This record gives sequence, C-alpha cells and structure tokens, in this order.
Amino acid sequence: MEAKKLLPLISFFLILLVRKTNAQSLGDPVVSITFGSGSSTHSGALPADSGSTSYTYSSANFPSDGSYTIENTTAGAGNVWWSATDHTGNTGGYMMVVNASVSKTDYFYKRAITGLCSNTTYQFSAWVVNLLRSNDISPPNITFAIEKTDGTIIQSFNTGTIARTSNNYQWVQESFNFTLPAGVGDVVIKMINNSAGGAPANDLAIDDIVFRPYGPVIEASFSTSSSANTASACSDVPQTYTLNTTIPSGYTVLWQYKNGSGAWMDITGANSTSSNYQITSPSVAGTYYYRAVTAQAGNINSALCRSASNVLTLTVGAPPQSTATANTPVCAGTTLTLSASTGVSYQWTGPNGFTSAIQSPTIDNVTAAAAGTYSVTVKSSSGCEVTATVPVVVNAQPVAAVDAVEPICEGSSVTLNASGGLTYSWLPATGLSDASIANPVASPTDNTLYTVTVSNGTCTSTATVQVDVIKKPMANAGPNRYITQGQSTTLNGSTKGTNVSYYWTPTDNLSSSLELTPTAAPMEDITYTLHVVSNSGCGDEATDQVFVRVYKKVVIPNTFTPNGDGVNDTWEIEALNTYPTSTTQVFNRYGGLVFKSTGYPEAWDGRSNGQGIPSGTYYYVIDLKNGNVMSGWVMVVY
Repeated sequence: MEAKKLLPLISFFLILLVRKTNAQSLGDPVVSITFGSGSSTHSGALPADSGSTSYTYSSANFPSDGSYTIENTTAGAGNVWWSATDHTGNTGGYMMVVNASVSKTDYFYKRAITGLCSNTTYQFSAWVVNLLRSNDISPPNITFAIEKTDGTIIQSFNTGTIARTSNNYQWVQESFNFTLPAGVGDVVIKMINNSAGGAPANDLAIDDIVFRPYGPVIEASFSTSSSANTASACSDVPQTYTLNTTIPSGYTVLWQYKNGSGAWMDITGANSTSSNYQITSPSVAGTYYYRAVTAQAGNINSALCRSASNVLTLTVGAPPQSTATANTPVCAGTTLTLSASTGVSYQWTGPNGFTSAIQSPTIDNVTAAAAGTYSVTVKSSSGCEVTATVPVVVNAQPVAAVDAVEPICEGSSVTLNASGGLTYSWLPATGLSDASIANPVASPTDNTLYTVTVSNGTCTSTATVQVDVIKKPMANAGPNRYITQGQSTTLNGSTKGTNVSYYWTPTDNLSSSLELTPTAAPMEDITYTLHVVSNSGCGDEATDQVFVRVYKKVVIPNTFTPNGDGVNDTWEIEALNTYPTSTTQVFNRYGGLVFKSTGYPEAWDGRSNGQGIPSGTYYYVIDLKNGNVMSGWVMVVY
C-alpha cells in the first residue's frame, strides 16, 4: 500500500489509541487556557502568561493570512466562515481564531511549563474547529509537540487533516499522552502548523488548551462496590464511611476533599499506600466531595504530578428546624389543633392511641383522654429528621345553669340566678344591676333573653333565661268628635298593655261599650270614657276621655214680612244662636252687603243701616265655623 494512503489510516488508529487511553485517570490541569470571556466581540492579544504565537494579533472580524484574533464569535467574518462560538460554553466566551499564513514553518501556539515530575505521564489536549464553510483547498493539519527547553523533541503527535464540515461547524478534541524522561521537569508544548494558508485554506479556531497529569486508572468508592460513588448523612447523626480505592504498584495514594465548589484540600494523615481510609461525616450540612490522587513514590506532594480518581459525593443534610405547636390548653368538647413546621413528611403520636401523618392534624370534640405529650417526627427533603414534642392540657368545661323566672310587671324587677362557674358575664347588660355577678337584679322594659357566660378560669359555657315583661294598661279614647244632631260618629279608641280588658262609659247611644271603635249617635254634647284594666293585675286601671260635640240642626226660612204687624216680622233662623262663632251675611242682587252678624244673637228685622230694605229676593251665606257653610236666598215682603 502507498505511503500516502497509509498516513490517514495511521492517524485514525492513533486517535483511537488516544481515546482508548483516555480511560486512564487524569489529574488537575497544570495548564488550562480558555481565553476568558467578555461582553465585547474581541479581546486583546494573547497575554504572555497564556502562551505565545508566531502570528500577528488583529482586531478584525476576518484577520488576514498570518494573523489571529481573540473573539467570542465569528459571525462578523461574512459567509466564508461558519458563525462559530467558543467551545467552553461560557457566556461571551473567547476563542483563538487563526487565519494561517501561506508558509508552513510557523506555530499556532507555544507555552513553557516548569516544575513537572520526570518519569510521569501527562496528557496534552486542545479543541480545534475548521471554520471554512463551503470550500477548503488546504485543511488544518497540526502537530502537537513536547520539547525540552533546548528544543529537543520528547514526543509529538499529528492530528492529520481536520476536515471541513458541510452542515455546521464542529469542534474536535485532539490529544495525546507522553512520559517525561528521567531528569526532565521543564518542557515546552507547541502546536505546529503543517498546512499552507491561502484563500480559502487553513482557517481555524482553538479553545480549551489543557495540560494535565495522566496516570493509571484508580477507582474510588464508599464501599467495596465500585458503583458506590454517592452517600448521604445527616449533620446531627455522625456516620463513619470507608473510602476505598485501588493503588497501582509503585504508587502512593493521597485522599483529598472539598466542600461545595471550594478547592481540593489534602486530608491530614491520609497519605499512605493503604487502599482505604475512614472518614466521619461532617457536622455541618453541605455537599462534600472526596477523591484519591496518586503519583509515583516521592511525587505525591506535587500537584503537577498527580492524577485523580473519580469523585465521591457525600451529601450531608441538616435536620429540619421544625417545632411542634398546639392550641393548648383546650377545653373539653372543642377542637385540638396540632401543627409542625418545615418538613416534607410528618409522623405524629400521642395519648389515647393518637397517630397522624399530616402536618396539622386536629382532634374534634376533644376529651380529657387527649391530654398529654404529643410527638412529631419531621423529615426534610434530604432525608434527615427531627422529633419535636408539645404538651397538651385539656381542661374540663363548666356546666352553666340559670333558674327560670316568672313574668314581671312593667316597672318591676326580678333576681336572676346562675351557677356552674367561678366568674359570670351577662349579655345584654341593659337593665341589669351588675352584669358580672351570678345573681344580678334585672329590670328590663321589654321582653329580654339574657345569656350568661360561665367560666371556671380556663373554659366557658353559656345558658339563657327569658324575662317577659307584662306591660301596664294604657288607654287612648281618640280625638274629639263633632257631629250635627241626628248624625253618628265612630270613636277611635286604642289600648296598650299585656292581656288587658276595656269598656266605655257611659253606654248612652253607643253601638257597643265593649268595642274599641263603637258608633256613637248622641243627641246632646257628651263625654265618653275608655276604661282599660290589666287581666294580670299589673298596674291601675287606665282611662281616657273623648268629647262628642252635637250641633243643633239649623232651619232657615226663605220668607219673612218686616211690616210691623207682629207676625213674621223677623228672619227667625232656628238653632243658629247655638253657634256663637258662626257668621251670617246677606247680599242684595248687586252683591252689596245688607246684613252681617256673628253668632246671630238677634233675628234680622229687614233693616240695613237703620233703614228698611226694599221688598225682593236677597242672598245669604251662613258659615257655622264647624266645617259647614250654608247658602241660599230669602224673600223680603212688605
């Protein structure tokens, strides 16, 4: 087979070999270059402490051949390159972007490393991406070289062609392992360009350059089982764990730990060739990590020479800060409410066989058997638990009682008598001599339901008593009445009081003396009296009077002859003189007033201003001042 065809195949097997040996244990990075991150597209030139390059720094989005830039995206380079971002995954993370020079006698990256351990194996790796989108006449091809400080090559590795991808850019990790010769502790790592630049050719980005120890496989566990990589404990219950690992022949093991995201720290006294080490779980809640680091004898104390095992995780949870509470003391017959805080599960136990698995259980209609101490075991999300207790006191309920009372007359009093407690409180307090004693004197004005709350010092109960008030009799005969003789009127009597009887006196001309609204038809003025008496014997008889005025019937003649013959000489109006406030007016046919009188003490003799009036028809208006007005004509004849 031709050498040209063998080269890609050899590169393929080398990559497989590297990936297979990656199963070995790696140490902490001696060098880790991520190029940082920032909000601006471009960073500055490569700092001296981050390595060097033979290329010229440029801040252009598309640097020219032989130039490089540090940026977080290639989106500004146009359509020739993929719009790539850094491999690290940091927000705004930077990467080193290189537009290779036409000459192949240059290097992309170089870094000196000192203080390494001879006869120790290390791994060098970097992530590389081909940026060209649609055409690449000379893809990237890189040699990783490890040199002594005098330039002598210790070992090198060729990546072969890093081909263009058709759908999108793709980061590729390239790595190889090497062992330092005896007596060598300082080296130079170098990434050498093997491909010519041009247009378009050999455009790439580099990120996450890592150099770290690479040792034999060591597996760590919390037990003899290699799968026991996690364990848990509670801060208040110390647990002992045995950390186990494998130790290659000729190597020393050192156990380390870190708390959360802190730095790895050596465990004092855990440096030996023993395959196990005992620890006690910390008393402070948190996440703790453990691992074993290994190195050849004599190199275990140098972080640049150690490889590490898998990481063991110990989660130490805190017991919940839970308390138990209750609405104690409670009174028998009420509801007892228990409650616990801060947990994910709860288990209650208590007197009288009580159990519950809810956070806030209740016991309805509680009895004295429920008194005692209740315990709740509260478990947190970490699996840790705490037990809290609360004592509960159940007090007996007093039995309130109050004596029934007979109805009382309005204006009278009655003594209420309650029992069953140490203190008393009455409602309503209106009408009571003292609302805070067992036997107050009640003087209500109306029917009242009194409630007494009886207390024994801790619990209460209530009782009620009805006090009915018999109202005294009251009479109201109604307003005075006015009628004309021969008419009738209805008396409008009314009463107040409880269980009363009534009657009218006198009974003359009444339709009924035992009705409140009888019909009265007297012929003369009369005063009627309404009598109201209590059938319960409460209060004196009540009376009230109504006056009925009976007006005489007025008879008006329509002719008289004032000729002096002694017969019918005056206008005699029957009964008009019984209306002393009435007014009488007579007018001639022209509306002139010819006669006026108040009360009609004397009959009109047909004269006006001392002179007899002519014969004829005259018109009158008589106002009786009781709501009746009469009018008509009268003829005067001589």
